[in-house]
Amino acid sequence: MPMSPDVLEARLNAAFPDSEIVLTDLAGDGDHYKARIVSPAFRGLNRVKQHQMVNRALADVLGGELHALALETAAPAE
Repeated sequence: MPMSPDVLEARLNAAFPDSEIVLTDLAGDGDHYKARIVSPAFRGLNRVKQHQMVNRALADVLGGELHALALETAAPAE
């Protein structure tokens, strides 16, 4: 069963509090999303480390309920 955008956003908000999160359903099927996450948790980390943090937070659903997730991550501007 696909993951609803509300559930995905809630999981990301729980993993990355105080973040700006924008989700886009890329295929309209609840399986392919793009997430833009601007989080203080990413400060000082390169993009690979940022993406690894998101992948760890969603590890139990990636490849299952959540088939594909395109990421755009950043730390807030100083």
